[in-house]
Amino acid sequence: MWSGQLPEGNGNRAKAAAVAAATTVVVTVGVTGFLLLGGGDRDDDADGGSASTKAPTTASKGTTASTPTPDSPPGATERPTVPGWKVVINPKRGTAFDVPPDWDVKSPTLLIGFEDSEVDYNDPDNWGKVVIVMGAPAILKEDWCVSRSKKNGRVKQNSTELAAAGTKGASGAGSTGAAALSQVEQWVYGGYTQPDRKSIVRDEAATPYTTKSGVKGSIARARSRNAPRTDACASDGKAITFGFRNSAGDLVAWSLYGATGVKNELPDSTVMKILGTVRLHGDPTES
Repeated sequence: MWSGQLPEGNGNRAKAAAVAAATTVVVTVGVTGFLLLGGGDRDDDADGGSASTKAPTTASKGTTASTPTPDSPPGATERPTVPGWKVVINPKRGTAFDVPPDWDVKSPTLLIGFEDSEVDYNDPDNWGKVVIVMGAPAILKEDWCVSRSKKNGRVKQNSTELAAAGTKGASGAGSTGAAALSQVEQWVYGGYTQPDRKSIVRDEAATPYTTKSGVKGSIARARSRNAPRTDACASDGKAITFGFRNSAGDLVAWSLYGATGVKNELPDSTVMKILGTVRLHGDPTES
């Protein structure tokens, strides 16, 4: 998994300085991906299989980042619908959802996702080719498994999360069902099976779904079975994507992915409980 975030205030000075010194810093994080700290903004509104890199910029209108503190987490402006849980807000998409207390709620300006495992990092022109991304995420056990690997003479530390959830745009999908189907397989492929797709099983059709707050849309599921093991932390994985429309009528997709067949696997019952909390949150700051 890679994650990228715009430089944001004093709490992030170390990251901002690293970006200024090297434009792009590459550190491994995740089963098949890389952590990228870039000076530019990445677009989470792609069709589910790509992302664009823009020129360096500041945060979008209404999404100015602030460094989270224990007294003021990213979801502090709205109460959770599940008592004791944490709120995750994506102002850009006008959405919110809740996660259990052991999840780490990240900044609304953070993007996470998976890069193409075949990217040659000796060639800067190939940096940043991603499989899929999402914004304003929450992560369960970010350092659930840590391993080291060596590629092209470079030693990389791989830190794999147990599960993660977030929201992205789906403007190219055309319908809520298409939004769900076009993205869900990409999360399993990017995080658990690439470059193999034969081990992925995906719903053939999306299923209508309504959240507890009354948001109507469509869900699709995917998972891998006996995926090739390429890393000490590798496992099979699962994902669920909920396609819906925000208050501006724009198609968006909420997704959750996680490792399967492992100790402490996130139960499907908890996955569905989290999904049930997905709701609209005011007007999106970007359409």
